Amino acid sequence: MNRSAWLRALAGAAVLAAVAAWFPSGTFAGALALVDGPALLAALAAGAGTTVLSAARWWVVARGVGLRLPFARAVGDYYRAVFLNAVLPAGVLGDAHRAVSHGRYAGDLWRGVRAVVLERVAGQLVLMTAAAGLLFALPTALFGPGLRAVGVSAGLVAAVVLTGAAVLFLGRTRRPRWWRALRDTAADTRAGLVANAAPVLALSVAALTGHVALFVYAASLAGTDAPVVQVVPLAVLSLLAMSVPVNVGGWGPREAVTALAFAAAGLGSQTGVTVSVVYGVLALAAALPGAVVPLVRWAQAWRTRTRPVSTVVSGVDQRPRERTGVR
Repeated sequence: MNRSAWLRALAGAAVLAAVAAWFPSGTFAGALALVDGPALLAALAAGAGTTVLSAARWWVVARGVGLRLPFARAVGDYYRAVFLNAVLPAGVLGDAHRAVSHGRYAGDLWRGVRAVVLERVAGQLVLMTAAAGLLFALPTALFGPGLRAVGVSAGLVAAVVLTGAAVLFLGRTRRPRWWRALRDTAADTRAGLVANAAPVLALSVAALTGHVALFVYAASLAGTDAPVVQVVPLAVLSLLAMSVPVNVGGWGPREAVTALAFAAAGLGSQTGVTVSVVYGVLALAAALPGAVVPLVRWAQAWRTRTRPVSTVVSGVDQRPRERTGVR
């Protein structure tokens, strides 16, 4: 992991430490005690749904840019990436591993990386759009920090798009290596996202709905009696904060923003931290099947290596014959 990833992880850890120091020591322990067996099973079910939907989105984008990706492999790789994102700093290392692994499998490393980036960008755009729309359902007190969160995220995406368009135009005459990379990215964007806008949008909305439903369930476990229509905007804002790559497995900014959002909504900042911690535990439980994927892949590879080679090919006995001395 490079220095910038470590710095982002340390920043997320600092935010989480500040939240833990600000609230009573029993807040985190009390939230952990709320997660029981049925809650873990519900998290596993929700995680299966959101992971399959997200993997299907990746499958659509990858096939759109011309890459080979069996659907079963897409689900397995996505589960593994979700697990790695949940247990490693920065929250994006699982996606990086998924991109490189698929690029090597498909025989085109950089196109595999671009397919993963495009798939993640599609999900983030839907999340940002939902956050921008749902924030107007929140109290006026939250408009400041809420709109700032959306504005920063949207600003970053707009800056990247505008910068890419500018350098693509300026480099058109000389066509250096970076210009060709941007040209390929633009072509893959048209083939992977624009040409498949309807299924990518539908899968993104469905996956986001699953994440929001898990957050609402976490709020109910934490004893929040607020109506669902009030919790949903808070959930979207919390997910938006969680997507910022300055965290430790998703922890840090999520707890701070959720505490602020619940306080602004009149539900109490401590309740917000409790809900965020419960959601974090449920999200980690939902990602646990991803830890099994490498073991299953290793077992399959081992069986393939140790499987005896058949001695009969196309019905013809290929076994060596004994020498009889007669030619």
